[in-house]
This record gives sequence, C-alpha cells and structure tokens, in this order.
Amino acid sequence: MPAAKTLQFPNARQLGQLYCSNEANLVLAERKLGVRLVTRDDWLKIEGTDDATIARAETFFNLLNEGRAQGLAMRTPDFMRLIETYVAAGGEEKLRTLFSEPVQLATNKKSVVPKTLGQKLYLQAIQKNPIVFGIGPAGTGKTYLAMAAAVSALLKNQVQRIVLTRPAVEAGETLGFLPGDLREKILPYLRPLYDAMHDLLDAEDAARLAEKGIIEIAPLAYMRGRTLAHAFVILDEAQNTTPEQMMMFLTRLGDESRMIVTGDITQIDLPRSKQSGLVQAPRILRNIPGIEFQHFTGSDVVRHPLVQKIIDAYEQAKSVEPLGPA
Repeated sequence: MPAAKTLQFPNARQLGQLYCSNEANLVLAERKLGVRLVTRDDWLKIEGTDDATIARAETFFNLLNEGRAQGLAMRTPDFMRLIETYVAAGGEEKLRTLFSEPVQLATNKKSVVPKTLGQKLYLQAIQKNPIVFGIGPAGTGKTYLAMAAAVSALLKNQVQRIVLTRPAVEAGETLGFLPGDLREKILPYLRPLYDAMHDLLDAEDAARLAEKGIIEIAPLAYMRGRTLAHAFVILDEAQNTTPEQMMMFLTRLGDESRMIVTGDITQIDLPRSKQSGLVQAPRILRNIPGIEFQHFTGSDVVRHPLVQKIIDAYEQAKSVEPLGPA
C-alpha cells in the first residue's frame, strides 16, 4: 500500500539548501531512494511503496539537515556524492558518523566543516596529534583543510604563526629561468597555498599577516637549520621530497608546534632514481605516538563528480599496465 510522510522545515530557504534548490537533485534522489518527492514552500512530501522506504528517505534528508545546521554549504556535487554514499553498503552509518560530533573550523570568512568521513578523520587527527600526514589523490581537500586548521589555530591564539612550504621541484620548467626575484620565482609552486589562504581570510588580513611574517610562505630548502616553535607548519606536495628532505623538515618541529604533511604519491615529479620521502615515511614512522597518517581515497574527492571517476579509471588502468612511457 502506498505510504507518505511530509517533512516540515523552518522556511523554504533552509529546505532548498538541502538539495541546492535544484530540481534535478530531487529527481536523482527519487531514483536512488525509490520514492517520489514533492516540495512546496517549506515542506517536502515523500511518497513510497512502504513505510520502510519512506523512513529511509526521511533519514537521508534529516541527515542532510544536520549537516546544514553544522555549516555545510551544499553544492550539487556534494549532494550527488552524499546520495551515492548513502545508498551504498553501510552508507547510512557513514553519514551518521560524518554528521555526529561535528568538527568545525572557524576562520574570518567562513566556517569549514568536513564533507566526507575521510576529511572528518583527518581533522580529528590534526586536533589530537602534533604531526599528521594527509596522503591521497587530488581533490580530497588535504591542503585546504590543513590551511583551514592552521588559520583557525592562529585566530584562536593556539599558535603564533603559520609556516607554509613546498619543495620547488621543476615539472616542465626550470626555476632559475623563471622571471623575477626569488619570491616571484617560487610563487607558481606556492600558488595553491595562497589560493587556500585567500579563501579563508580577508585579503587585507592575509596581506597584513604576511607582511608581519605571521604567515610565512617559503620553499622547503629555506627550512634547513631552523627550529619552528609556536607555529603551525604545513608541507604541501610532499611526494616531491626526498627521504633526506622529509627527515630535515620533520626535525624542524619546535615547542608548541604542529605539522601537517600533504601529498599524492601518484603524482611524483622526482627523477626516477630518487625515492619519495612521502612513500618512505609511513613505513618508518607508523609506530610513533603523536604521528598519524590519514589516507584518502576516491570517495573523499570533493571536486566535480568526474574527478572521482577519473581517479578510479586510472587506478584500474594501473592494475592492468603501468602508466607513462615504457
């Protein structure tokens, strides 16, 4: 016998935020959940063949509402990813875990909340450990969340400065032949860090903090010989460090400091004769308390839905034949 349930929300805007005010997302939810959805103003009616189907769809939208209340700014790719997660095996429990005990990072421009379970585990690890490695494919938010954690810690006076660094490994261009002074030469390598910073801080604040040296962005080579105390230090693109560089960086850790190391071991630009420090580090450091490794997968990708499919396709191709020239 057909069944129905109507969910009431405070206003139409909050209801619309759950599905990005995009009717195509409701059509997708209908297909995935096996129900019919009708919305008007501030209510959503769920029609289905039985009470269990109705209850499953109701739970999904209630979980989305929990995420919205925590500050999750839903976009269509987010909705698509969450509905796919929900209908997969064990998906309901994953979403419950994602939205229970919320993790929020407050910055000047926005509150940042994790969009996947992998992201939540990553942020929880950052809160608990002096050194955290975020390892995984492009689009999983490794660098952005590290920046958000650093900015939040600075604004709360938990650290006195932020240090951002990357190895300047040439990938098609030679650093010495780029125009300008050292800062201008290194800028292309550090651009993703600047982009994340400006998304989290007002432009005036970012410029002021950089001018005062409270936020420092420098190539990895400039870390040698330093002790970084009372700082939040991020090493990005760590797959392009050698084992010696990785050891050098990690031993810069000073009093009341934290470090985050991010990278993607499928995008190593080092010469083939050199080993990546990011590949080696988990084997050497995995049993040391205070160091945690968070490995992201394609299910943590928060860019366009095609990015996850591209990553999955390349992973499947690698299992058949090696990528790149023979």
